[in-house]
Amino acid sequence: MLFQRFIEIWSGLPVLFLLIILASLVEPNFWWLLGIMLLFSWMNLVDVVRAEFLRGRNLEYVRAARALGLNNSTIMFRHILPNAMVATLTFMPFIFNGSIVTLTALDFLGFGLPPGSASLGELVAQGKNNLHAPWLGLSAFFSLAIMLTLLIFIGEAVRDAFDPRKIN
Repeated sequence: MLFQRFIEIWSGLPVLFLLIILASLVEPNFWWLLGIMLLFSWMNLVDVVRAEFLRGRNLEYVRAARALGLNNSTIMFRHILPNAMVATLTFMPFIFNGSIVTLTALDFLGFGLPPGSASLGELVAQGKNNLHAPWLGLSAFFSLAIMLTLLIFIGEAVRDAFDPRKIN
């Protein structure tokens, strides 16, 4: 329960504002930004996995495995976890999209990667600064839209590939 309360407090922190504060204190690079994003992104999966495990513990195959005398760790890793992975893999592309948009916003505001590095936020900023050249803004918009859409489609395909309930 103590760890669950910690996760609730940690997930209530405004991520973008904390990233802006941390980026103003430290010179950000790719690995630093990746580490900070990982520090905040894992919390989104905790609720999904916990809910799947709580749902799965009352299913018939878990009761049958318990009746056969399997220990709890075997039931968790062999029976409940593969079914919980489907929900996790379903939610994962949305977390990736949120992280990409957050990093793009940081780059656009000037708190992301160093100036001159290739980033989507820099492309959006160039589109904003050069309104007389609409192809810059449109290319930034279409790059982001197509990339985020394709990431969702790839995530759906991976979810379908790992779904244990799907019959081939």
